[in-house]
Amino acid sequence: MTITQEINYARIANAIDYIRKNFRKQPSLEELAEQINLSPFHFQRLFTDWAGVSPKKFLQYVSVEYAKGILKDKQVTLFDAAYESGLSGTGRLHDLFVQIEGMTPGEYKNGGAELSINYSYAASPFGNILVASTPKGICHMAFTDDEFDSLKQLKLLFPHAQFSHFLDQRQQEALYIFSHDWTKLDHIKLHLKGTSFQLKVWETLLKIPMGDLTSYGTIATRIDRPNASRAVGTAIGSNPVAFLIPCHRVIQSGGALGGYMWGLTRKSAIIGWEASKVNKT
Repeated sequence: MTITQEINYARIANAIDYIRKNFRKQPSLEELAEQINLSPFHFQRLFTDWAGVSPKKFLQYVSVEYAKGILKDKQVTLFDAAYESGLSGTGRLHDLFVQIEGMTPGEYKNGGAELSINYSYAASPFGNILVASTPKGICHMAFTDDEFDSLKQLKLLFPHAQFSHFLDQRQQEALYIFSHDWTKLDHIKLHLKGTSFQLKVWETLLKIPMGDLTSYGTIATRIDRPNASRAVGTAIGSNPVAFLIPCHRVIQSGGALGGYMWGLTRKSAIIGWEASKVNKT
């Protein structure tokens, strides 16, 4: 890391620390820039390059995370959560939750109580897999070596949802990915929650052709965040839908496999399997 990079890193670290300590005041861009002695324009650009999101968006994430912690208390109202988070009212809290979490504050507070999720297990060329769906689409897909543990992890993601062990049409269509042409799976619907940055990264992953590999840096460039490789890696590591969203096609720029939530041996096997499928056509 160069001296300039070290200075910039320290500036962003200070800005992030200031946001975390003062988010209830909802500081403006100008106030944040003043803390590290930069103009608002240069601060905005530098922060976005390093953090992968704008200062405003990061402030929103911090505010929503705090509100989520408050809403775990059943006695807390939405008004209380908005006030304690420094937001202007319940309308603003609602808008941020829908934008960032993909659900309303009430739905989060209920822990998915009104959400119905079907799930089933299936065999794949790379081991057993758990796939789950809502009426809107696939919400979870994970390789599993322990069915009980994988179901437990799914329920932790949606603690109050209603679960049914049932293979529905949405799941069957998703599982076709192991036996059908990747390019003909546009009809598969996904029901995902994530930040706008995560969703943008996952959408970019869907555009990587079967048999191709790319790097974290390339993904960062494709989403117009060329200096946010680390943030891209974090978003890829949070992918909730194994294989269907092909995070296994992303490797390090030097050729090393990098990380994989479901194990590097499985990642290597998947890459080889896809390469063989492409070479046969």
